[in-house]
This record gives sequence, structure tokens and C-alpha cells, in this order.
Amino acid sequence: QVQLRESGGGQVEAGTSLTLSCADSKRTSSNNGMGWFRQAPGKEREFVAGISWNGGDTRYADSVKGRFTISRDRSKNTVSLQMDSLKPEDTAVYFCAAALRASVSSTSSGYRYWGQGTQVTVSP
Repeated sequence: QVQLRESGGGQVEAGTSLTLSCADSKRTSSNNGMGWFRQAPGKEREFVAGISWNGGDTRYADSVKGRFTISRDRSKNTVSLQMDSLKPEDTAVYFCAAALRASVSSTSSGYRYWGQGTQVTVSP
């Protein structure tokens, strides 16, 4: 079973950068698409970014396109989310997830395993 753990969250000021990491401790998600979602207080969980099994295909939510970059290192079973030019509206709990398939998915139903989440707070 895939076990995902996020790290790298914190509190930062608007305009700065933060990098989130997700580690698969069981090393079983290397052939799966991976994704990042976020959930702000009082809002539904939303797709942020996704990457295919080999990193050849990526997808981003319009709200983060051009500011966030998803990448993965299959040899280390890690997925990262580089977040630049952060805005207060990026404040949320960020979740890493392993997809059901090798391709990218932008819907939560396309993901089977989820991490516990890491808090990102962006102050004005």
C-alpha cells in the first residue's frame, strides 16, 4: 500500500517561494501519476497540479499556472511542488496523492492514495 507524507509547508509572506515535497515510503507509486491538491478553510478540495508516471506530462490549475511547478524523482520516489510568487489565496492545506493510473488526472476521483497534508499560510 502506498504511504505518502508531505513536508515543506509553513508560513511565508506574499511574493515569496516555498517547495513542498511528498515521499512515498513504500516506494510503490513510481508507475503512477501523482498530484497535489489543496483545501482552504470552508472550501472544497481542489486540484493544483499533476504529473504523469514518467514526468512527461504535467497539468496545472489555472490559478497556479506560471507560478507553481510540479516535478518528480522516480529513483527517490518523491514528488515536489515548487511554489513561486505566493499569494494569500494560496493559503490552504496541501495534499499529495497517487493516481489510480499512470497518466495525469485533475480530479480527486482519479486518485487512490492520499497523504495527511501540510499547511501553507501566505500572509499579505
